[in-house]
Amino acid sequence: MNYCLLLPFMLGIPLLCSCFTATEISQTKKVKHTVHSHSRAKRGWMWNQFFVPEEMNKTNYHIGQLRSDLDNGNNSFQYRLLGAGAERIFVIDERTGDIYAVQKLDREEQSLYTLRAQVIDSSTGKAVEPESEFVIRVSDINDNEPKFLDEPYEAIVPEMSPEGTLVIQVTANDADDPSSGNNARLLYSLLQGQPYFSIEPTTGVIRISSKMDRELQDEYWVIIQAKDMIGQPGALSGTTSVLIKLSDVNDNKPIFKESLYRLTVSESAPTGTSIGKIMAYDNDIGENAEMDYSIEDDSQTFDIITNNETQEGIVILKKKVDFEHQNDYRIRARVRNRHVDERLMKYHVEASTTLIKVQVEDEDEPPVFLLPYYLFEIFEGRPHGSFVGMVSATDPDQKNSPIRYSITRSKLFSTDDNGTIITTSVLDREISAWYNLSVTATEKYNAQQISAVPVYVQVLNVNDHAPEFSEYYDTYVCENAGSGQSIQTISAVDRDESIEDHHFYFNLSVEDTKNSSFIVIDNQDNTAVILTNRTGFSLQEEPVFYLLVLIADNGIPSLTSTNTLTIQVCDCEDYGSTEICRNKSRMLSMGFRTEVTLAILISVMIIFGFIFLILGLKQRRKQTLFPEKGEDFRENIFRYDDEGGGEEDTEAFDIVELRSSTIVRERKARNSAAAEIRSLYRQSLQVGPDSAIFRKFILEKLEEANTDPCAPPFDSLQTYAFEGSGSSAGSLSSLGSAASDQDEYYDYLNELGPRFKRLACMFGSATQANN
Repeated sequence: MNYCLLLPFMLGIPLLCSCFTATEISQTKKVKHTVHSHSRAKRGWMWNQFFVPEEMNKTNYHIGQLRSDLDNGNNSFQYRLLGAGAERIFVIDERTGDIYAVQKLDREEQSLYTLRAQVIDSSTGKAVEPESEFVIRVSDINDNEPKFLDEPYEAIVPEMSPEGTLVIQVTANDADDPSSGNNARLLYSLLQGQPYFSIEPTTGVIRISSKMDRELQDEYWVIIQAKDMIGQPGALSGTTSVLIKLSDVNDNKPIFKESLYRLTVSESAPTGTSIGKIMAYDNDIGENAEMDYSIEDDSQTFDIITNNETQEGIVILKKKVDFEHQNDYRIRARVRNRHVDERLMKYHVEASTTLIKVQVEDEDEPPVFLLPYYLFEIFEGRPHGSFVGMVSATDPDQKNSPIRYSITRSKLFSTDDNGTIITTSVLDREISAWYNLSVTATEKYNAQQISAVPVYVQVLNVNDHAPEFSEYYDTYVCENAGSGQSIQTISAVDRDESIEDHHFYFNLSVEDTKNSSFIVIDNQDNTAVILTNRTGFSLQEEPVFYLLVLIADNGIPSLTSTNTLTIQVCDCEDYGSTEICRNKSRMLSMGFRTEVTLAILISVMIIFGFIFLILGLKQRRKQTLFPEKGEDFRENIFRYDDEGGGEEDTEAFDIVELRSSTIVRERKARNSAAAEIRSLYRQSLQVGPDSAIFRKFILEKLEEANTDPCAPPFDSLQTYAFEGSGSSAGSLSSLGSAASDQDEYYDYLNELGPRFKRLACMFGSATQANN
């Protein structure tokens, strides 16, 4: 069979109809198929490709025609279209086999459609030919403009870069078919950015075409255009912008804006004081603007340090200034960048400098001593008012104020207005060999200006202390000791200071030179040995010897002292050693110390117990002041201002209540003397009352009234108690005298002295009147 293929060409070219046999088509594609139709063997066949231009706005756009060579035109064949897009995008005329596109196609969405064609005999409903695939390709048209991929673009390039330096590469993309003519071939151009930048037309690489200074302009906006169809007429284009920033390089040196700085400093300012700031400016930024300040002439008085945060130069005082010595200074400061690349050293050959004038301000300064400290010497034992030394201070200011001197916190030294130091008491080197004083100098017209200086006074030694035993010696000698036996080695000490080493001489005192039982041998090494000078000693006859030892030193003049060495005779028994006596002495001493310690502890405990008892009694007394007011003790307290007299004071007192029984005492003879009355009175007090409770109560009340500071100041406290029965003396009380002693004779009271004169007058007169 023969098939006819109608192929339309793009861009409106008329259709070209070509007829091929199935064999020719198959051979063209080098594919063979076997087709069965009407039980007759058929040769295989394959449709070719169809092309349709994209974006065609024509409805039912005719793509081509499918026609079987078996079709004889009797309209018995029916053509069908199968596959993706059939009946939706593409349709076929069942009678003629014409294929149409029913909607606009976009190659960028889908460029190839694979379909299947089938021919059916309408009378029988069977396929005349087997299904065969064919493709419809959407041909490209230039309907997409170039688009840049990585927008927005930003690049950084160092300033002052040479021509040709690469900045950045931009890339655009065209969605059209790159194999279809020049639709996707792009050409780049620079719309904005000349004359500093250029772009390579085919690669999109942007390069520097002229040097740029960041300090003049630090960023640039460059506009790039991309055109397809290599820029031919009708080409589509797209644009993008590129922000190009210039990074800083150290091509500027710091420069002082001021050629002269004026600063001031007080002469009282301490070292390290900041006296002012200077400032240089650098057009660079970041690390390239970091700078260091310095002094050109290496001044010994001033220095400059850099504040790394503000990049300021801080002028500091390196050494104290003195207005009277120099009142103004001129220094020159320079500044340089801290980080400079060797390639940019040409910009930093000469450093910027400036002049600084520093004016010193005068201040009222405290007095200044001529020396930083003073050292004086004086011999010990010098009398009160002795000269020690002299200090001197001056006022450094121009007014030269007078100076007053004083010594603080010292009772042994004083000074006058001239700075002369004298003693106020006798010094003893053995008490203190050095004195550290502080002498202050004060301006007379400005007491706020004070300075002090240390003064060291060394007390020189005078040989004023005689040597003495270095320790207490516990010396024993045995009863059976022989002559020439060593019993003790002694040494001496001297509290004086000696230029040479101390040397002591030992000898017996003049009193012991004759008939001494012991002798002293000087060892010439500051020690001496005590030897016995006889044989045998008696513990019973002479238990203790007192040996007077004379010790002399080597001072100038030499001093001597007499020291007593106590030697105890010891019963050494058969051992022949004094250690037994020493041990006994130690034991006795330890026992005595133990007894003393225990006695002290017991005494302390007794004292504390007594204190606690007193405190408890006082507390009780305060809590229960006059408790008898709430108790029935049958006692009256009378207050009156006169001395009182007789029974009238006791009219309200019922003495009977105090007596448990009535006992009549024997009367004594009238001619008893005053001594006898006093004796009887004492005996009456010694005899206790019948009831100890009454006596205890009365004594407590008397003691309370006498000792309690909180008790009211009563004129009189009268207490009455039963004196008890069996008293050897009659009662001296006037109670009941009216009943029992009315006929008594009381003239003997005049013999008892002035204390009884009142009673003698009262009772004597009454008796005479009655008689």
